[in-house]
Amino acid sequence: MALKLLNTLGKKKQAFKAIKGKSVGLYTCGPTVYNYDHLGHAWNYTAADILRRVLEYDGYKVKHVMNITDVGHLVGDSDEGEDKMEKAAKAQHKSAWELADFYTKVFMENREKLNFLPPHVVCKATNHIKEMITLVKKLEAKGIAYKISDGMYFDISKYPKYGQLSGNITEQLKAGARVEVNPEKKNPSDFALWKFSPKNEKRQMEWDSPWGKGFPGWHIECSAMSMKYLGDSFDLHTGGEDNIFPHHESEIAQSESATQKKFVNYWSHTRFLMVDGQKMSKSLNNFYRIQDLEEKGFKPLALRYLFMTSSFRSQFNFTFDSLKSAQTTLEKLYNFIRKLRTMKGKAANKELATKISEVKKKFEEAINDDLNMPNALVAINEFMHSINKQFDENKISGAQAKKILAAMFSFDKVLGLKLNEVKAEEKLPLEVMKLIKQREQARKNKDWKTSDKIRNELKAKGVVLEDRPDGTTGWKMAN
Repeated sequence: MALKLLNTLGKKKQAFKAIKGKSVGLYTCGPTVYNYDHLGHAWNYTAADILRRVLEYDGYKVKHVMNITDVGHLVGDSDEGEDKMEKAAKAQHKSAWELADFYTKVFMENREKLNFLPPHVVCKATNHIKEMITLVKKLEAKGIAYKISDGMYFDISKYPKYGQLSGNITEQLKAGARVEVNPEKKNPSDFALWKFSPKNEKRQMEWDSPWGKGFPGWHIECSAMSMKYLGDSFDLHTGGEDNIFPHHESEIAQSESATQKKFVNYWSHTRFLMVDGQKMSKSLNNFYRIQDLEEKGFKPLALRYLFMTSSFRSQFNFTFDSLKSAQTTLEKLYNFIRKLRTMKGKAANKELATKISEVKKKFEEAINDDLNMPNALVAINEFMHSINKQFDENKISGAQAKKILAAMFSFDKVLGLKLNEVKAEEKLPLEVMKLIKQREQARKNKDWKTSDKIRNELKAKGVVLEDRPDGTTGWKMAN
């Protein structure tokens, strides 16, 4: 089944075709590590993780590269203002290097909590200064990079296709430039490739270059690192919609100008994660962290599940009510797996093979339709509902339960909810088992007062009962 993706380059859904057979080069724009990553980042990286998982589910061998921006990302998009790393270091009374190490560690820990597949290459900007300088030198030799008092800049007039990704064509950019911040630039929207250190000021992060001591521009970093590990041309580049312009637009311009080759075939962007109707961001200081959710009793994988209930191509408004609902639904899914692990019956359902085949088809159609995870979850939940009904009617054998488990574990290669780590229902203490049997008898006798009393007593012991139509009682451990 062919994967179709909404390609920001061209703004339409396209069938995915890799450059080299079943091998795929995937680059993910990583974080600028000057503060804690928040749920907006988690939303973006969940989309990237699912994209990789779908590719691997479809049989592709993926080489996944992700950068860590630890220098060069300025406060404004006009290449003016302070470096975010240097500014945050001063505010937090740490060195920029300490800051980068600390927030990178937290970011990677959060990736593990959300069960993101680890990238094959994680590359820090500060470890690739040599590659960035080499790329700028290539552009200078072609007459595309030029020097002014505060750095080396890319001349966008030398790249006629500038604006192809964002739709911000050169004429519109000129008309929209109400204030030309730097009059030395040839064009208002020319962007920095290398910035010089301010005179009479010692930066924490600066390097020698052929043009003067300084640091790289934000855009040149991703071009240099992605091409080092994936080649001049590669398949997929992901990021949030705020990366489209100027960051990704500039990546394309400088990369293709240097190599004379198409840079990336498919660009996959997520829309913003919102909170209270506003974009969740560090600059607005309205963000929640994974740690904030954990402190409120939520599991990180409940957040992952919540994100999959919406399209990554639409803005998503985060609420704690929706997260609570997602955690409840996730627990139902885990209970379904627990039941499957304990099934030992011999009765068989003749329709099971057909049901598994149907849900597999619906699931694969959904994930390959531009990562339509809401439809994929609908297919799985309908399947679970049908199977649970068969459970209650004792129409699932132990052997069939194993086949259902195998299907669910296969789906989880994309879902990433750690279904294979869910254990079978635990054995209860003898005294608890006696109480359950007493309650079953009370229910048979229609002694509802005693039945309710025992239910409450068991709940106090951490055991939640599940009554079934056939009179048997299931149970689960309370959270």
